[in-house]
Amino acid sequence: MNSKNFFFELIKKEKEARLGKIHTARGSIKTPAFMPVGTQGTIKSIFVDDILKTGTEIILGNTYHLYLRPGIKIIKKFGGLHNFMNWKKPILTDSGGFQIMSLAKFAKIDKKKGAIFSSHIDGKKFLLSPEKSIQIQKNLNSDILMVLDECPKLTNDKKVISKAIDVSTNWAKRCKAEFKEDKKKGLFGIIQGGLFEDLRLESLEKLVKINFDGYALGGLAVGETQDEMFTILKKITNCMPVNKPRYLMGVGTPSDILGAVKFGIDMFDCVIPTRSGRTGLAFTWDGKINLRNSKFKNDDQPLDKNCNIRNLNKYSKSYLNHLIKTNEILASMIISLHNVNFYQEFMEKIRESIDNGKFNSFYKKYINKYK
Repeated sequence: MNSKNFFFELIKKEKEARLGKIHTARGSIKTPAFMPVGTQGTIKSIFVDDILKTGTEIILGNTYHLYLRPGIKIIKKFGGLHNFMNWKKPILTDSGGFQIMSLAKFAKIDKKKGAIFSSHIDGKKFLLSPEKSIQIQKNLNSDILMVLDECPKLTNDKKVISKAIDVSTNWAKRCKAEFKEDKKKGLFGIIQGGLFEDLRLESLEKLVKINFDGYALGGLAVGETQDEMFTILKKITNCMPVNKPRYLMGVGTPSDILGAVKFGIDMFDCVIPTRSGRTGLAFTWDGKINLRNSKFKNDDQPLDKNCNIRNLNKYSKSYLNHLIKTNEILASMIISLHNVNFYQEFMEKIRESIDNGKFNSFYKKYINKYK
């Protein structure tokens, strides 16, 4: 038996698609898995009990944002993020590395110290070093921690990407040293390298030497085409450790997920289900539906007649169209919950298809429906 509470079990493969299970101290996670994003300690507009009903086994929290609000002292007082937000299953926290890129106008990189931020809330300066990022994540008491990395913007400048790998590798070593040995938690390294195959392999090789519990692919879904992303996945996943989980960060649409699973990815996170829900876009087994469209004004059918979570199958598209047009908050709540539930049903069907040796057929059936 594995002496560490955190470990990955590879159950079955169909070509490169993998069926597995991540074991944590707070329960296991069936993979391929989708993690709804709870940036501020909440999946926007959805109750925790309802998230559980969708079959969600792990969610994502954000180190940078939770550090600023409500602050680590308050979350630590509750014994961590799980108790604070009333979520008992596993949580993965990102490191704050993505905010170095997404909030670039508020951040400056000091290769030795870390990232120097001016808070986007009040302008107050603070240093997010690799050590500090791990300390914050440990105080959040998350089950999977991410190393602090430099996630560069999409660029064809190889020197910029190469320098980012040097910085990220150094920070990864420091994160591992700060993490120490923790049998209850997992620490993931983040592979950078942009769209350059050789740099991706260089980054992976350096991280494997440091030895992490899992490996993430960062710096994708930042503006490249889907085909460009798939090309990188096809090249890199074959070189990733077989016995460790593989996480594609910030991805994505159902077609992104299908393509990535085909190349051996195990974990995903994205704001799309809830962000789309707030704009009236629903994901269904028949494809995407824009409920703002006036053609749904008289449609008496629900989004999914088989979904009975909070009686979602009782709400017609006509009613949802009305709620959206009148800016009622209930529209966001209903469509966001529907979307998260659809995503989890989608992942369950992917897992079933791999288990039955029919993933390729499932892939062909749905890949073009969501492009």
